[in-house]
Formats: sequence, C-alpha cells, structure tokens
Amino acid sequence: MDRLDTMHAFTRIVERRSFTHAAQDLGASRSTLTEAIKTLEARLGVRLLQRTTRSVHPTRDGDAYYHRCLSILAQVEDAEGALMNAKPKGVLRVDVHGTLARHFILPKLPEFLNTYPGLELHMSEGDRLVDLVGEGIDCALRVGMPQNSDMHSRRITTLDEVTAASPGYLAKYGTPHSVAELGGHTMVGFHSSRAGQVLSLEFTNGGKVEYVTLPANVTTSAAESYYAAARLGLGIIQVPRYHAEDDLRTGQLVEVLPSNPPTRSPVSILYPSNRQLSPRVRVFIDWVVSVFDEGDELAKLVEEHRGEKDKAVTVSLDNL
Repeated sequence: MDRLDTMHAFTRIVERRSFTHAAQDLGASRSTLTEAIKTLEARLGVRLLQRTTRSVHPTRDGDAYYHRCLSILAQVEDAEGALMNAKPKGVLRVDVHGTLARHFILPKLPEFLNTYPGLELHMSEGDRLVDLVGEGIDCALRVGMPQNSDMHSRRITTLDEVTAASPGYLAKYGTPHSVAELGGHTMVGFHSSRAGQVLSLEFTNGGKVEYVTLPANVTTSAAESYYAAARLGLGIIQVPRYHAEDDLRTGQLVEVLPSNPPTRSPVSILYPSNRQLSPRVRVFIDWVVSVFDEGDELAKLVEEHRGEKDKAVTVSLDNL
C-alpha cells in the first residue's frame, strides 16, 4: 500500500473498530491491513491502535493522526476531482427512514445514478440511533428532531402529520370531536428506539401542544406494522400525511380531529461532525434536498389547485 491507501485503511479501521470489518469495506484481506498498520506504526515510531480481543481503539496519537488523515484524504479527493473534472465515484453508504425513502427517494433514484454512474449506493433501512462512524455509514435520513450532538444535521423539509383510524374502529368506539373526547379510546403504541419509550399522541390546541397517552393493546417499533395495525382497527395512530393519503382518499382510514393536528415533523440529513464531507456524500445530500424541494413545490401547487376548486364551488353555490 502507498501512503494514501494506508491512511484510508487506517481511518476505516478506526471508524469500524475492527480490522475484519474495515477489510470487508475496502475489499482487502485482513492480513493486508494488519501488515500495513504494522509498517505505518514502525515508520512513525508510535503506537496508533490499541487492540483487544473484541475491538480496536485509537491511542491518543492514533486519534490525532486519524483526524489529520481525514482532512488530507478529503482534500486529495477534492483536488483530483477538480483537476480531472470527474464526477464522484465509489461506495456511498446511507441509512434511511424506510417509508420516507420509498415514497420520495426511490422513485427518483434512477436519475441520480444515471447522473453519477460511478457511485455504488449501499442503503440500509431503520429509524434507530445509528453510530454513523462506527458502522461505516456516510449519512442518515431521519424524521424528527435530531438528538445526537456529535452529528451535523441539515434540515431539508417538514412533513404534515395526520391522526387517523379505520372506519371499523370508529364505528365501534365512536368518532371523537375534541381532544377531551378521547377518553375510552385506544391507540396503536409506537415504541421509539430513539426516545426509548412509547410515544404519546400529540395535538395542537389553541396554539399549544397537548400530549395524550391512550391505552394500547398493540405496541410495535416498526413503522409499517404500526400503520397496518391501524388499518385493521386496532387503534388510533399519527403518521405523516403522505403515508396515509391514499387510504384517506379511498376511505380505508379516516382523519380524526382534523382541527387539532399534530405538529409538523422535521426531516434531516445527519452526518459525522468530525469528518469533512467527501464529494460523493456532498452530491447525494444536495440531490436529496432537491428531491424534497420538488415535493414541496408540488404540494403548494396541489393546495393552490384545491383552493381554486373551493372558490369555484363557492361561486356556483352563491349563484343558485
């Protein structure tokens, strides 16, 4: 390995806390990385990594060298890309909120990969707290307020939320017309891995936010199961409106308390604060922002169209 390759290998070992995982990421053998680090430490005359039976950790010198390497590698990648006028290439590892990705990201993904054919996208799916550095992930797409101060976050949009239940559920328990009428109702419980607890229902009322926790016969930590349980009549849920819009239109679900909607949910891209963005991560983040910008513009047009239809109906009724 030359010096840059060795730096790259070293940073990946530190981030993955494992020679084996780093070797898998880089498509190299574990023995190759072991020999490269041994040679590097001998040349520098310092111990960079502290090895145990379970993991690998940088020493104080190793941590300082790691951050220098990150800066150097990012500058080299930027410089080469600018001189060669080349598009970013390589492996891009992202973790996404699955429902959000399927609705917004995946439909547009072919055009992104056509624009950057040298990129190889590895996309994992979840809504848990992710150790981006430790798991070798470049960035994560999340709904909700970011809690991890070790991550940079870039807010890209906010989503309308809706409270909903199935017609069968409402026929059995009645339709509440105020927050005070929720007594006797049940919710589908959603256990958030980030909050470490079942989330309360949230309602805006006179400029204030009220939190209501109802009994739950079913609790899940999976977004799709949470939604499916509501369709089966197992309780009230709150989800982004885009997720439920088809079922609301066809009557599979009914909006509950539309005058007291949940607050809007932010959508953010998270990435490590101690790492300069590589060109491939930068173009992906910029593309994701553009995808949601297009969605926001479309939503505005739809609302304007609805408004014009409402005006037309009002005029026709007034003329009767």
